[in-house]
Amino acid sequence: MKRPQLTPTQQAVLRFTMAVLLTLAAMAGLWVVRHYDLISKVGYAGIFLLGFLANATIILPAPSWAVTIFATATLHPFFVAVAAGAGEALGEITGYLAGSSGSIVLEDRDNYQRSARLMKRWGVWFIMVLAFIPNPAFDLVGILAGALRMPVPKFLWGTFLGKFARDLLLAYGGYGLLSHFHFLGR
Repeated sequence: MKRPQLTPTQQAVLRFTMAVLLTLAAMAGLWVVRHYDLISKVGYAGIFLLGFLANATIILPAPSWAVTIFATATLHPFFVAVAAGAGEALGEITGYLAGSSGSIVLEDRDNYQRSARLMKRWGVWFIMVLAFIPNPAFDLVGILAGALRMPVPKFLWGTFLGKFARDLLLAYGGYGLLSHFHFLGR
């Protein structure tokens, strides 16, 4: 049975609805953080674990950025970024392992050869830039790194540097936003 295609107007409505739902979820998250002080109870280890779990999924995006932003309501932004970046980088090892096991084949995908050449040439820098960009398809980078047998420490280092830099911007941005609206529990 053929699935009906969405018209451009329906796609725009769907994107708008998703944006509204994400905004409402973020507002609910702020309320939970403010009233129940959950983040301070789990601390930096909890931020690490949530970052790990959010990034351990393959191809299914999870909102680790929200944890990073909300955590600054009660925790220091720099250390939030370190914990989140480390957890997120370690969580990406699932994609790497899938690629190195050969259970996921990428050769048939568009742009595989070009991406493989870029990864071989730029290595950690290539991974770092792609980890910095908010990109739910970053798992494909991990799969590619595993398939190319990039050393695990090199993959993790590049992933951590990119995710840490992004999380640093999110943490300090969230801290500034939350302090502007007086959500900080300090």
